[in-house]
Amino acid sequence: MDQRLSRRSVLAGIAGGTAASGVALMAGVVPRFAIAQTAGGKVMYRGNGSEPETLDPHKSSGVPESFIQFDLFDGLLIPDGKGGLVPGAAERWEMSEDGTVYTFHLRRNARWSDGTPVTAEDWVFSWKRLLDPRTAAKYAYYLWPVLNAEDASLGRKPMDSVGLAAPDAYTFQVTLRGPTPYFLKMLHHHAAYALSKANLERHGDTFIRPGNLVSNGAYMLVEAVPQSHVKLVKNPHYWDAENVRIDTVMFLPTENLDAELRRFRSGELDFTYEVPLTQTDWVKANLPDEYRETPYFGTYFFAPNMTKEPWKSNRDLRMALNLAIDRASICEKITRQGEQPAYAFTPPGVEGYPLPLPDHAAWTQEQRDAKARELMQKAGYGKGGKPLDLEVLYNTSENHRKVAIAVASMWQQKLGIKVTLNNQEWKVFLDSRDEKKFKDVTRHGWIGDFVDPNTFLELLRSDIGKQNPSGYANPEYDRLMMEANRTQDPEKRAALMRQAEAIVLEDAAVFPLYTYAAQHMVAKRVLNWGDDLLDNHPTRWLDLKA
Repeated sequence: MDQRLSRRSVLAGIAGGTAASGVALMAGVVPRFAIAQTAGGKVMYRGNGSEPETLDPHKSSGVPESFIQFDLFDGLLIPDGKGGLVPGAAERWEMSEDGTVYTFHLRRNARWSDGTPVTAEDWVFSWKRLLDPRTAAKYAYYLWPVLNAEDASLGRKPMDSVGLAAPDAYTFQVTLRGPTPYFLKMLHHHAAYALSKANLERHGDTFIRPGNLVSNGAYMLVEAVPQSHVKLVKNPHYWDAENVRIDTVMFLPTENLDAELRRFRSGELDFTYEVPLTQTDWVKANLPDEYRETPYFGTYFFAPNMTKEPWKSNRDLRMALNLAIDRASICEKITRQGEQPAYAFTPPGVEGYPLPLPDHAAWTQEQRDAKARELMQKAGYGKGGKPLDLEVLYNTSENHRKVAIAVASMWQQKLGIKVTLNNQEWKVFLDSRDEKKFKDVTRHGWIGDFVDPNTFLELLRSDIGKQNPSGYANPEYDRLMMEANRTQDPEKRAALMRQAEAIVLEDAAVFPLYTYAAQHMVAKRVLNWGDDLLDNHPTRWLDLKA
């Protein structure tokens, strides 16, 4: 899942609004959360980064949308807010002996927010919609483990050949192309959500608007005002509504992290999306009981544009830039929020998958710098070679700006590269990055969709499309990943993925900088907050002190 500040554009057709700015808490001013709770039940205010790309679960791809979608929709399995998964839309399931057929038994008391039943036909329709090339879903590849799904999404086979069936109204059957050990872990993700077939047929492309959207989760959409808020209210038809404690959820976009912190301190937010780098030491010292820092299954990295020269064919140049980045210095002096230097694409934390770290991970930074200068000259640049002018693309965020400045300084000082920073607004940035319009190098980040190396390594397959961060294409890498996807034995599968990742690292197809830590400010009045490696905190599990 793409990280970090939110995704592309505002919701189509929704009236505009003005974002509220952070304000100081003044004597005699009652915080907004207190007013709302006395007026109409419990209201939770969540900081949520930038403007959502879209709330269509089959077209979105970012973290902020997913936080809203966790409240709107139930997957077959759902996150429990504490790092685990529990039954969601499916109350139980069985797997065939050969590991290729899953039979999900849907809850008979599950209802869409308009009161109509959630049926197996909705699930078959929705998964085919994700795969349909006309949907143009970035996450179409997510369901490729399903039999014939890859061929159907690429137009090579008819959609009716995909291994999806509804034997009856409450039985959803999925046939996989081969045993897939991580399949159940995938099913909490927004790409695998169901939509109401009848509602899409009724509203067409406008189904996602407030007043049109029906959802099967704990909440339903009532307002979405660009640059202001997304408002959800409790879904009275939800199968477990009696145990949902929060009546209204307000998701508030705030790209300026300093403003978001001010909003938290003034009582406008119950928790923040992030914490500004410049304020980390202060909040640790002054608000330690409300600062939360936990490991996060994600990698922050830079990606060279390998659809263009010189990046496409000059591995030595790519590796020189990769080696010259002082990751430890960035974590210790720039980010300082629990991040760890990264030399692999997959973060640590996956049981049975020791990272295939390259030799230079054990070197000193001085050794890496010396090798980087050597490779620059070998690549034909630097001292005695051609000058190199390089542009780094990043999106609006003070945290991203600081990291980009630090890396640019390292490349200029160590390798003599002239570096220009190009800051683009989020919507423009994503178009530039996804369509590979950026000139040289772009900042990137990826949060695992489930705790498995596959959620990172699949991105670098040549047939993934826009989600491939560099436009990387290596037939041997593709072969190893396809073989790993068809291997049931955990040790053999891990060995194949380690071989594949080692190829990517040797090719310097991406420049890993650090693995994430999640940071939030969480008000003392928030109850039931749990640590989670994927940083998922659905509102349905949370509560507020009276």
